Formats: sequence, C-alpha cells, structure tokens
Amino acid sequence: TKNAPLTSSNLFSENLCIAKDENIHNDEVDSQVAKSAAVFNTTTLETLYAQNIYEKIYPASTTKILTALCAIKYGDLDQVITVSENACDMASDSSVCKLKPGDQLTLRQLLYGLLLRSGNDAAIAIAEGISGDVASFAKLMNQEANSLGATHSNFVNPNGLQDKNHYTCAYDMYLIFHAAVAEDEFVDIIHSSNYDAYYKDISGNPVEQKWTTTNQYVNGFRSNPDGITVIGGKTGTTGEAGYCLVLYSQNANHEPLISMVYGADCRGNLYLLMNEILSKYGNQ
Repeated sequence: TKNAPLTSSNLFSENLCIAKDENIHNDEVDSQVAKSAAVFNTTTLETLYAQNIYEKIYPASTTKILTALCAIKYGDLDQVITVSENACDMASDSSVCKLKPGDQLTLRQLLYGLLLRSGNDAAIAIAEGISGDVASFAKLMNQEANSLGATHSNFVNPNGLQDKNHYTCAYDMYLIFHAAVAEDEFVDIIHSSNYDAYYKDISGNPVEQKWTTTNQYVNGFRSNPDGITVIGGKTGTTGEAGYCLVLYSQNANHEPLISMVYGADCRGNLYLLMNEILSKYGNQ
C-alpha cells in the first residue's frame, strides 16, 4: 500500500537492477559466441541486455573483483605484506606479477598487481595478508558475496584458478562489481593502464616492476564501443571458464553501465560481443 513501511528487501534492492531469469535481446546479437552476458544501467536501474544471467559459470580471474573488494573493505591499504613461498608457488603458465618470497609490498601495490596484471601470486599474498591463509580469506569472500545477495556463488580461492566448487553467475558478478565500483580506490585502479611498482626484496634491495592492464579497452588495443566511454574492468581466462570480461563504463548521457561477457569462445569474440551489446543497448 501507499503508506506501507519499507521492508529490508526494499532497502536492499533500491539501488540495484532487479533482473528476471529471462533473456533480453540475445537473438539480436552474436550471442552464440559466449555462455552469458549482460548490460545494466546503474542510474535508471534497467537491465538492458540479458543472456543466461543466472546460469552457473566459472569466473576465472574476475574472481579478483571480490578479492579486491574484501581487501579494500577489511584491510589497510598501507599495510606492508611479506610475500610467502606459497604465494609464489604458481604453475609456469600462470598469470603472475613475478613476486618473490620475502618481497615486501603494500596492500595498495598488491591490488594494482591483482587488478592490472591479474597476478595470481598477488591474490594469494593479499589473502594471507588479510586473513592469514587462503581458506580463511575464502570464507570472508563468501560472507561478503552473501551479504550482497550473490547467493548463486561459491568461492574457494582469491584468484579464480579452476575448481569445480568455485563458481558464480553473471547476475551475482553484477552485484559484486556494483559494490566494488562504489569504492573510489577500486575505480582508480581499474581505470589505470599501467602501474610502476617500487618495493623491497627479502634482502632490502629495491625492486622495480611495471604492470600493464589486461583490459584491451584500457590498454588501447581495442576502441571503445560506439557511444560508450570505458572506465575499466577485469578480465578472466581459463580453459573451463573461457574468455570473460566485467566492464565499468558510461553512456552518452554519462550514466554508469556495468556489463559483462562470460564464457566467450575466443578473445576476439569476447570483445565482439561486448562491443555489440554496449553499442546497441548501452544508450537506450
């Protein structure tokens, strides 16, 4: 009724796009190249495009959005973290920041390595620095996701390396990313094309590294979709997850958009579909 009191569910959803489990416009683009995708206008609270947004997917390195959110909310960005041997124990083909055991970096520096270079080693260092170990940090990740309403997800690690028990859906990632872009520090990082990291190694010697974003809109490899200004985002790729991208941008009316493509069959088609859904529907 008109004068009915607000419920907790009203308050929870008042600034969110509420999307039904139905596809929108996916027959008008090359949707067959990916498993799921979406475009949300965070000003009008409209779902402009939806493709299998509640279908179970593997998030790959887009997991690091939640890792970063937890680090910013519950950590001290000036905290100095000593990189462990466990953090550096990565497969030879793993995406890493080339950290070494004993390296000392601030949490802020590690977040740049996490979100730009997509360092799996930085993710473990952050998890251990915040919670002491990966399992405890994964518990924090799940608590944070649940508090945001992302109830179709389960996270077991901070970097998104493949695990059958590590999964989400596109709508849950919208909820998580929506919370992340409310943090100025997060937006500043994903908007950066590169970052120069200066820190000390185990012997106190200076180390210098330059980390460049994997987001091809931000690093200049791809042109922005028509009528869209890309601010930043996070990529992710594994064999099981396919090619993934969660993106923060603005349309011609300067309205913020959150968009995503999950499970694309190749990197070219990832950006093809993202271009299509933003160019066609981002300014509606």
